[in-house]
Amino acid sequence: MIVTLTPNPGIDRTIAVPALVRGSVMRATDSREDPGGKGLNVSRALTLNGTATKAVLPIGGVYGGVMLDLLREQDIDVVPVPIAGSIRVNVAVVEPDGTTSKLNEQGPCVTAAEVEALRGATLGASAGAGWVVCCGSLPPGIDDDFFAATVERCHADGLLVAVDSSGEPMTRALAAGPDLIKPNRVELAEVVGRDLPTVGAVVDAARALVASGIGTVLVSLGRDGALLIDAERVVHAVAHAANPVSTVGAGDALLAGYLHAASSGAAPMDALRTAVAFGAAAVGLPGSKMPGPSDVAAVEVTVVEAPDRDRPLDD
Repeated sequence: MIVTLTPNPGIDRTIAVPALVRGSVMRATDSREDPGGKGLNVSRALTLNGTATKAVLPIGGVYGGVMLDLLREQDIDVVPVPIAGSIRVNVAVVEPDGTTSKLNEQGPCVTAAEVEALRGATLGASAGAGWVVCCGSLPPGIDDDFFAATVERCHADGLLVAVDSSGEPMTRALAAGPDLIKPNRVELAEVVGRDLPTVGAVVDAARALVASGIGTVLVSLGRDGALLIDAERVVHAVAHAANPVSTVGAGDALLAGYLHAASSGAAPMDALRTAVAFGAAAVGLPGSKMPGPSDVAAVEVTVVEAPDRDRPLDD
């Protein structure tokens, strides 16, 4: 069983337009609402593909009720933590070629008591779990060391922990030695403080993190697939997304695919293959819809054990 922690969830409202033109009035061709937040996306993908999961998240305000309704419609096992403020709404504008522009709200101000309740609910839900997954941004009121402290508490209980965040919360979490991190290339560049224009540059940055105590680094590279780096291997996997619709949640689907396979005993290389299949399948779906088994099975993935270090990465 995999527990996800999403401290700053929100409703993902996705609006499709023929073209995004700044300063103009545009007529949408389609729209949808999905439960939003990295951890929730991971739980949604896991549930669709038959892996047991619990989603821990703060719930408050009118949109909190909408969130619970959406999650229950998708049969997600939810552990809601009541808060006084209202959860946020994030808007994504998607163009026909899959180009996505996002407007993310900051989120509610969370009190110290609500922060402790959120961490306590996570630890309580994790009894017997294989992984705890700490995902996304932190709303106002939660200190930047929240994920780091959560990693330490989970490790004390013998749990494996994955972290997918950015900025200072991610940097501080690294010091706690999570078992898995899933940055994208930009987030990894922020951590190491330099540009990463090639596969080799990404590999070197990830190896340095592994040497510092991180178990595994799974780096999402957009159209260039993903890299898996640990103490024993460097593996690159790529899949072609034939008809891109939306990139929202693709990285979360990739992380879900890896955990789905790894928790079933798959070898790291096979887990990476599954991860990239999940991510590529998500790109072909509207909004932040997560892929099911048939979507994943339709994706062909190429895995290379000795990737070309000089390969330039797509901006």
